[in-house]
Amino acid sequence: MTKNVVERIKIFNQDRIPQMVALKYKNMRADAFTFFRGTCHLFYEDWPLESALNTAPLTWICGDLHLENFGTYKGKNRLVYFDVNDFDEGLLAPCTWDAARFVTSLILAGPSIKLTAESTLQLCNHFLDTYFTTLTDGHIHSVERANATGLVKKLIRTLKSRSRDDFLDERSRKLKNTRKFKTDNLRYQPVSADEQEQVTRMIQELGERENLAAFYKVHDVAFRVAGTGSLGIKRYAVLVEGRGFPHENFILDVKEERASTLTLYRSVPQPKWNSEADRAVAVQLRFQGIHPALLTSAQMGAKAYIVKELQPSQDRINLAKWDGKQRDLTDLIGTMAQLLAWGELRSAGRSGSAIADELIDFGGKAALKASLLNYAAQYAKQVQKDYGLFISAYDDGALN
Repeated sequence: MTKNVVERIKIFNQDRIPQMVALKYKNMRADAFTFFRGTCHLFYEDWPLESALNTAPLTWICGDLHLENFGTYKGKNRLVYFDVNDFDEGLLAPCTWDAARFVTSLILAGPSIKLTAESTLQLCNHFLDTYFTTLTDGHIHSVERANATGLVKKLIRTLKSRSRDDFLDERSRKLKNTRKFKTDNLRYQPVSADEQEQVTRMIQELGERENLAAFYKVHDVAFRVAGTGSLGIKRYAVLVEGRGFPHENFILDVKEERASTLTLYRSVPQPKWNSEADRAVAVQLRFQGIHPALLTSAQMGAKAYIVKELQPSQDRINLAKWDGKQRDLTDLIGTMAQLLAWGELRSAGRSGSAIADELIDFGGKAALKASLLNYAAQYAKQVQKDYGLFISAYDDGALN
């Protein structure tokens, strides 16, 4: 790349909402791991064209796999699951790409969760060993309350105490026969009358398409501030009738979907999708055993949006509160490795992805484990260097 890292970041974010980009940069200033989460495009811009890692079987991947892109959600069957939960970058690519990005994220997150270099290396090896072993096994499972262990089990248990009415009351105010969002904080912000009308029309059309017009009746719309890498694109919270006022209303997360960063920088042939939202939803449906409730796509003008339920049971593990027990963290990282392998096996043989037998054979060889670990370690050093340059530019006001 001839441009320096600050120029590359500015170019990538130049067509996003300026106020949200400023918040994104502020968040990225926090530490190298958050910087890494906010710059997925750099990872793939820098990915080597000539590498043994590109010879791995093609699979449907998350594309932005890192420690914080796993979490809980309630499926259509109303059970709570723990799985990979963000497919904005998802598409068909060598299976090593997700594994390399995850291990890089683990190395970068190590200092912020007070891991020694030795402990971090052990966890990286455990992730890769579990990943390859799970592929070799060839069996596919999901993680729910009945079989969750360690930190994941504790997280799912805490969700039992969360009620929908408390969730709604935290985010909205009850009026006479309706609710309205609380838009006096950073998380939810008011929208213009024109935006309110356009989003309402989109959700009403969705309701008609799904034969659920009463369920999708819109009570209110707010701009939603969430995520790191996605900050700067349009994202809304939409309060709908659901099963009824006042305690059975539902909140929808409605997020603009753009082309995958991987598509911009890598040329693995892809299926033709009707929209980018259809792409992301399709990858998620293929990868996950049970998908989040109300997951679908919608169109507003020329822009496509992913729609799903925003839930009381939606959460991720807060590693900042990790209790220091190495076995708990080892168990968590192993679970994440299993989920990656299960998702790849589950989506095998779909629209150009490798069949399960190829993935099982690949897992048995584990030939690329050393290459994956070495690449992640070297790239983590590059991220630290880029992060240092970003800090200097941010503090000097060059990113205003």
